[in-house]
Amino acid sequence: MNSTVGDLAGNRAKIVEFARRAHALGADIMLTPELSLVGYPPEDLLLRSAFYAKTEATFAALAADLAEFPGLRVVVGLPLREEGGARRFNAASVLLDGEVLGAYRKHDLPNTTVFDEKRYFSSGDETLVFAVKGVRFGLNICEDTWFDHAPARARLAGAQVLLVPNGSPYHMNKQHLRYETMRKNVCAQGLALVYANLVGGQDELIFDGDSFVMDQDGAICAQLEHFAEDLRVVEFDGARPLPQARPEPLSIEAQVYRALVLGVRDYIGKNGFPGVLIGMSGGVDSALTLAIAVDALGADKVRAIMMPSPYTADISWIDSRDMVKRLGVRYDEISINKTFDALRETLAGEFAGLAEDATEENIQARIRGTILMALSNKHGSIVLTTGNKSEMAVGYCTLYGDMAGGFAVIKDIAKTLVYRLCAYRNGIADVIPERILTRGPSAELRPDQLDQDSLPPYEVLDAIMRMYMEENHPVADIVAAGYAEADVARVTRLIKINEYKRRQSPVGIRVTHRGFGRDWRYPITSKFYE
Repeated sequence: MNSTVGDLAGNRAKIVEFARRAHALGADIMLTPELSLVGYPPEDLLLRSAFYAKTEATFAALAADLAEFPGLRVVVGLPLREEGGARRFNAASVLLDGEVLGAYRKHDLPNTTVFDEKRYFSSGDETLVFAVKGVRFGLNICEDTWFDHAPARARLAGAQVLLVPNGSPYHMNKQHLRYETMRKNVCAQGLALVYANLVGGQDELIFDGDSFVMDQDGAICAQLEHFAEDLRVVEFDGARPLPQARPEPLSIEAQVYRALVLGVRDYIGKNGFPGVLIGMSGGVDSALTLAIAVDALGADKVRAIMMPSPYTADISWIDSRDMVKRLGVRYDEISINKTFDALRETLAGEFAGLAEDATEENIQARIRGTILMALSNKHGSIVLTTGNKSEMAVGYCTLYGDMAGGFAVIKDIAKTLVYRLCAYRNGIADVIPERILTRGPSAELRPDQLDQDSLPPYEVLDAIMRMYMEENHPVADIVAAGYAEADVARVTRLIKINEYKRRQSPVGIRVTHRGFGRDWRYPITSKFYE
């Protein structure tokens, strides 16, 4: 299910509706994801007593609601606090006929990458096992199953099947990692498992759903939908789940594209924005962002703005007009020439005797950012920025210019992946003009400018960035892998000195196992060079 953080009434209603459907299908147990009642992750809401008071009241009302479905045990995720609030727990309670059968408190609290649960929760130390029709079901929560001791304790307490509520965020190929981990830590204990994962966007995190059931031998017996809410009944023969048809696996490009669409849809929808604005350039990044926005929201909620300067090539106009026509979005052109001239005139005294450089390039980007933010203020739509991860890594972006906006859709997408995603989208329907994909990338802020005038080829840049930033390889290992020492030194230096820019960039969707955001925490002020 797609819970919304803090929407206690909405999440309660959604659990009740799923329970109604599950009961009608004859289910004995309905398993919801981690913290399903309050949304995941609630972050510092968990430090407020009012949040617990409202959660407790909502949970009591939910229990009464679920009494309408006799015989159905519903596992609901919620935070619990001890009397007096001295300790707080990430928990899951089992409800039956309006009563609480018991509560399980999460044992292993993740505190790496995007997780910070030790800030909020204490560890539980008890098991919970209950019987249904002669089969004994135990509970673990998410991180508990990434080690073997919590599943082993459930097994020792008599569990035959492990129910696992999850708030497991997506990154590329995450599902394969989940399968391997569950086989190693759960199935190896002789347990079957039911893994119910959250789906939806929460700020930069994407939850992909992909819930599944495994038997004691590690075979996948059921698989729920990718990146969509789903309810599936799985039958058991004793403690062994019976196999059923499963959805087709997705390619990496299909996974990532669906994640980006879901992230935009939920960020805009859950935060109540009426629509989005995108600055079009005629380049590949804004083209991909536009396609994602239309797929997420519909053409009527998307507006594209082209803001040509003296250096904008004719083909940029032509290709932008072509693409917006294909997608059916509102499109406007607002020249920045007069504003650019006025600012240069205003600064002429300060700049006297100095050659034009990146200053004048950045002025153009900042004019465009000001126009987009003015339209956002006036009409209420949020600006989607179009910068990719390669640019963010090395600072090839303008603070308060093309970085201005409210949500960075492709912030975690390397430039080489941008092209692959465009090809994937065109494979569904031809919406991005071919020339956008074949012309050399350019910021078009000076005559005859190309990105590769300032940066290594993107194939090289992206590989160095991946090894250094995502995989944490030492510089010496990257050079040993065949990349020129000068390129490695340049890219890693640029990553370091542009941290101050990235700290001021909009929140953006995370699809790699390490993005520039909550799981990248490097100091701005630092004298360390590797």
